[in-house]
Amino acid sequence: MADPSGILNWRRLAPDLTSSGQPSEAELAALRDLGVTRVINLGLHSHPKALPDEAATVAGLGMTYLHLPVDFQAPDEADFERFREALAARDGAVTHVHCIMNYRVSAFVYRWRQETLGWTEAKARTEMERIWRPGGVWAAIIGDLARIEAPHLYAGRDYNPDD
Repeated sequence: MADPSGILNWRRLAPDLTSSGQPSEAELAALRDLGVTRVINLGLHSHPKALPDEAATVAGLGMTYLHLPVDFQAPDEADFERFREALAARDGAVTHVHCIMNYRVSAFVYRWRQETLGWTEAKARTEMERIWRPGGVWAAIIGDLARIEAPHLYAGRDYNPDD
């Protein structure tokens, strides 16, 4: 089955790891059909774009669900450590990680790829910047000291991600 094209900010990160913004119930079913067996959500259930009961939807589709809520306004080291631990505990499960827009996930993946997988900063940044360029607290959490005072910039709106 081909990767879905309609899921917001969809990315294949590895053969057994994908990410996106908030999938709909139908898109969760498509992920299951793609072979996903585990869903990790970094978004808040209280967000207007969140599904009413994503845990039940995911369970009903026969997948496991892990909710690791990260406050977009105040991410911290404990959030990143929970994310890192969740990825380490995959044990071969095909996993989909999402939040509302794939901003939280892409920033954490940027850092995880460097610290855990040994990617260069430039390679990890290229992948993240296909979605956004974090500023403020998100720049701080990923260690980008030069952008702490800068606003967030979004691919396709504030810049061309292919430049």
